[in-house]
Amino acid sequence: MKIQIDDLIVYFPYEFIYKEQYEYMTELYRGIKSKGHCLLEMPCGTGKTVCLLSLITSYQYANPETAGKLVYCTRTVTEMEKVLAELKALIKYRKGVLEEDNAANNGTNLVAIGLSSRKNLCIHPTVSLEYEGSKVDSNCRNLTASWIRDQAQAFPNPKEAGIELCDYFEEFEKSGIQSILPDGVYTLLDLKAFGKQYGWCPYFLARRAVEYANIVVYNYSYMLDPKIAPLVGKALSKNSIVVFDEAHNIDNVCIEVLSVNINNHVIKSAQNNLKKLEEKINTMKRSNADRLKQEYNRLVTGLATPGVGQQNLVNTDLNNTVPVLPQDIMNEAVPGNIRKGEHFTSFLRRFIDFVRLRLNVDKVIQERPETFLSSLSSKTSIEQKTLQFCAERMNSLLNTLEVRDIHEFNAIKVITDFATLVGTYENGFTIIIEPHDERTPAIHEPVLQFSCMDASIAISKPVFERFDTVILTSGTLSPLDKYSKLLQFTPVVSRSLPMSLTRDCICPLVLTRGSDQVAVSTKYQMRGDPAVVRNYGSLLVELSKYVPDGIICFFTSYQYMEDIVTIWNQMNLLDQITQNKLIFIETPNTAETSIALTNYRKACDSGRGAVFLSIARGKVAEGVDFDGHYGRAVVMFGIPFVNTESKILKARLEYLKKNYSIQEGDFLTFDALRHASQCIGRVIRNKSDYGLMILADKRYNQPDKRNKLPEWIAKRITQTQLNLSTDTLIGLCRQYLKDMAQPWSAKQLLLSQADVEKLAQRNNKLKEQQRSEYEAALLNGSQAQIDPMDEDIRNAEEAMQEDAND
Repeated sequence: MKIQIDDLIVYFPYEFIYKEQYEYMTELYRGIKSKGHCLLEMPCGTGKTVCLLSLITSYQYANPETAGKLVYCTRTVTEMEKVLAELKALIKYRKGVLEEDNAANNGTNLVAIGLSSRKNLCIHPTVSLEYEGSKVDSNCRNLTASWIRDQAQAFPNPKEAGIELCDYFEEFEKSGIQSILPDGVYTLLDLKAFGKQYGWCPYFLARRAVEYANIVVYNYSYMLDPKIAPLVGKALSKNSIVVFDEAHNIDNVCIEVLSVNINNHVIKSAQNNLKKLEEKINTMKRSNADRLKQEYNRLVTGLATPGVGQQNLVNTDLNNTVPVLPQDIMNEAVPGNIRKGEHFTSFLRRFIDFVRLRLNVDKVIQERPETFLSSLSSKTSIEQKTLQFCAERMNSLLNTLEVRDIHEFNAIKVITDFATLVGTYENGFTIIIEPHDERTPAIHEPVLQFSCMDASIAISKPVFERFDTVILTSGTLSPLDKYSKLLQFTPVVSRSLPMSLTRDCICPLVLTRGSDQVAVSTKYQMRGDPAVVRNYGSLLVELSKYVPDGIICFFTSYQYMEDIVTIWNQMNLLDQITQNKLIFIETPNTAETSIALTNYRKACDSGRGAVFLSIARGKVAEGVDFDGHYGRAVVMFGIPFVNTESKILKARLEYLKKNYSIQEGDFLTFDALRHASQCIGRVIRNKSDYGLMILADKRYNQPDKRNKLPEWIAKRITQTQLNLSTDTLIGLCRQYLKDMAQPWSAKQLLLSQADVEKLAQRNNKLKEQQRSEYEAALLNGSQAQIDPMDEDIRNAEEAMQEDAND
């Protein structure tokens, strides 16, 4: 249908639309028109992705001269593919509508791509077989690096001389400007198929396409990680619209991309890397001294000069580049004491020795970066200014020395990344050195952690200040005000949308005690209580009897899951569960978990049903949907608080309290509840779906915990669904499942084209009326308390409810 939102015609690829979808697009358009940032929470399973794509692509179509690119950031490749599939259907629909309208432009003259790593796009017959992404990158470099291609040109048959090139890359290079993607929407599979058809490398084809594509879909890291963002983002203009989908965990992503951990294994590997580099430098001095001189001359002119670590599309490795530096540093010449290769390796050896000695501790040490730098300068005479250039200088040296198997030098890259970060950033960071890993306190394994405390460093200036409109959206963003504080920005639109329902497709229940009336909780003092463990197991036994198809269970950690499953086995509770359903378990191994998920789905498809045991904050909790019969109930065992004994967490909590006035308990509860919300939200994927959401911990009965759940979930929890025992909860579950089994139609929730037009007319009339009252109040000199823009939706909602009642 075509929807009129203010002055914009939105092409929406479905015949009907939900009320909250219309509201979502209205708020979204308000943010784009005002060139401001948005915080939008929309319930799971209500079509958030199609709303984003429909509104923004329609805006691009209506404003071809002024609208920039749409950069859609997802967390996983699976989500990326879903977005591109939805976009493909949307563009196909728009083409049909515009052709019917005899429009001069059918709306298909655009290019939309998904950009991912070499591992996901490589089609080389041998390189693509590698399992590890770092090896794929390294092997690709061995076939495409400029010096390897130069060597190949000296032989009529390079293969006979032992020099292998990538035929796909060679064809891509030969095609030059002709290697352009035709108009269309390209998923990763489409890019690989296109590459095979034309003999072009899909990875480099996609990298080049970023420059002219209208829509780019890629991972968060491509926008937030300073090691990657400058390379793929240089073609993005200020008027680009940036979307972070599933942004509930974005502050943690920002912190991770600016943090580095170093242990003795990294130190030893880096020292071995240095030996190899010194050998290569000596070899090149004898065989090709001119190449070293050329590098030296480039370094004199400054890092911004092409050829210094950022030579070209070929030699730049998206996964192993350098942290971005301020432009004033990039324009400077590299300090003289590290321009020559042998001087640089000597410099690094002193730095590594200093870090190695700092790791020799028997108690926890925490210090600010300036303290670390002061000690470094006094003991090694290494200056902060020189450290800033280390990562870029290393990248240049590796290219100059024509290093193959680049993945073997990851350790020295970790060291140079740390050197650059500690030399560049002082505020908002801390250095913590611990004598052992928190998980294995009996083993002396010291680790140095350079950790970012302030998430805004990675996103405020690089993203919020750079682009006019940035949209953070998810089904679980509550409370919204926390994100504006943590990320240091002021949204022009900040709203949590309700879910329109004609039946209770979600049923949140709070379990506080077992059948024996013993309180249940994963609080540290209670989690090991045999009665608590038994009651959790008994709950799952009863659910496996009455809940059809799939049940997903989330635990607070791997360790807790292992402990409780072991005890359940000793109590014979697992045997009782397996009499009703098969059991599958998530493990830290991604491949094992993938196999378990596949078999879980097969068990549900066969009618046998299954239970999947998983953890909060894991891969399953963040990126796997359990729609339909794959998830008829989800159980959250406990509240997934992060490990409060972590020194890094304590430092961050202290920083947030001091700088942003965010109290420790408030942040910990906010963080735990957003992860719990993400877990239970896995069970509902659309409004025809339904499922039980069981919060199994007495603390969920407390208002301060429950109120931090997303509004669309919290509003569905009535008094009869609180403070439940296992017996009462099972009774409510059985009744709920019977109610859901009755015939039902979603027609009452759907707005037709006529309904939307009627709503828009009423909305405009109300807007004019409110604006008149607002202006009149101002003329009378009174304090106007009504914001007409905020009142529009509320009045429209009331009007729609009146229509529904009629």
